[in-house]
Amino acid sequence: QVQLVESGGGLVQAGGSLRLSCAASGGTSSSYVMGWFRQAPGKEREFVAAISWRADNTLYADSVKGRFTISRDNAKNTVYLQMNSLKPEDTAVYICAADYTIVMYTTSTKYRYWGQGTQVTVSS
Repeated sequence: QVQLVESGGGLVQAGGSLRLSCAASGGTSSSYVMGWFRQAPGKEREFVAAISWRADNTLYADSVKGRFTISRDNAKNTVYLQMNSLKPEDTAVYICAADYTIVMYTTSTKYRYWGQGTQVTVSS
């Protein structure tokens, strides 16, 4: 069982930056894909980014490509999401996910472990 705890959300003006963190604990090893999803009120949960367990591969949604960067520090069991050039449409609860897989899935149902989420609000 992997436990995930996010932090770093908040209120920021359009064009600003935020860095989210997701600390993982438990589990038998750190060899899991980690990802970020987001969910805005009244909308479906959508994929944002994923990173392989060795951090040698990343995947991004088209809507955040070039603005967001996912990274991880396996020594700290933590994954990060650096978000730059934020837009009001980025406003959502950002949720960390993980699973023991070699495939970086973009579908939420493929991930077994989830955090509680952290709110990101971008004002115009």
